[in-house]
Amino acid sequence: MIGLRGRTVVLTGASGGIGAALVAGLVDAGATVLAVGRDPVKLNTMVHRHRPGAVVPVTADLGTPEGRAAVVARAASMSPSLLVIAHAQGAFGLFEEQSDADIARLLQTNLVAPMLLIRALLPWLQKQPEAAVVAVGSTFGALAFPGFAAYSASKFGLRGLIEALGREYAEGPVRFQYLSPRATRTAFNTAAVDALNAELKTAQDEPADVAQQLIACIRRGDRRRQLGWPEKFFARLNGAFPALIDRALRAQLPTVRRHARAASPAPTGETA
Repeated sequence: MIGLRGRTVVLTGASGGIGAALVAGLVDAGATVLAVGRDPVKLNTMVHRHRPGAVVPVTADLGTPEGRAAVVARAASMSPSLLVIAHAQGAFGLFEEQSDADIARLLQTNLVAPMLLIRALLPWLQKQPEAAVVAVGSTFGALAFPGFAAYSASKFGLRGLIEALGREYAEGPVRFQYLSPRATRTAFNTAAVDALNAELKTAQDEPADVAQQLIACIRRGDRRRQLGWPEKFFARLNGAFPALIDRALRAQLPTVRRHARAASPAPTGETA
C-alpha cells in the first residue's frame, strides 16, 4: 500500500463534486492538497473547512497557458508527489448539433490541458521516490456512448495518453493510473443527462463513495480500474466483442436521441 500522509497532491477539478470529495478524503489521509479549480468562492470555502494549511487553493483555467503556468509555479514550491487530473467538461447532445467551438473547447479541456499539465509537472514528480499521475476518467473512455461522441473521444484519448505514458516511463519513479468512475450524482450532469439516466435506470454513485474508491485505488497503485458493476463487465465486453454492445445500444438509441434533442447545445460545467 502507498501512503498519502505527508505528501503533496496537485488536484485539478477541486471545486467540482468528485473533486471536493477527493480533497476531503486526501486531507483525511494526511495529504496536503493543492486544490485547482475555476471557482474561487468554492475553493476558499474548502480552505476553511479543513485543517489549517491542508488545502492550498489555486484559481486557474487549465485551458490557458497562464492557468497552467500558475499551477506549475505554485506546485514547484511544494514538492508534489501526486498529480490527480479530476477536471472535465461534459457535452451531451447530438453530434451534428454541436458547434466547432464547443467541440474544440471540450477537447482542449479534457485532453490537451491534462497532456500539457502532466508534461510541465513531470520534472518535479520525477524528483520524488514514489510519485504518480492519476487521471479520473469515465466509463465512456472505454465504452463509447451515443449522445456523448465528443466526450467519449476525449476520454478515450486521455486513457490512451495515460496508458502510453505508463509504458514510456515504466522504468522511472512515476506511475500512471487511469481510474474510471461510473455515473456519479453531481452537478456535472445536466437535467437532460439526469433524465436519460433515470429512464435507462443507470445507477449513480455518491461523490464521497467514488472519492473513497479512487483513493483506495491510488493507495494500491492500480494502473487501470473501472468502478461499478455492470459497467466493468460492459467495458470489458466492448473491448472483446464490440458488436454485442452495438446491438444493445441500438435498442436504446431512440431514448438517447429524445433526451439529447432536449439538451442544451452548450457544454456543461468544467469540473467533474
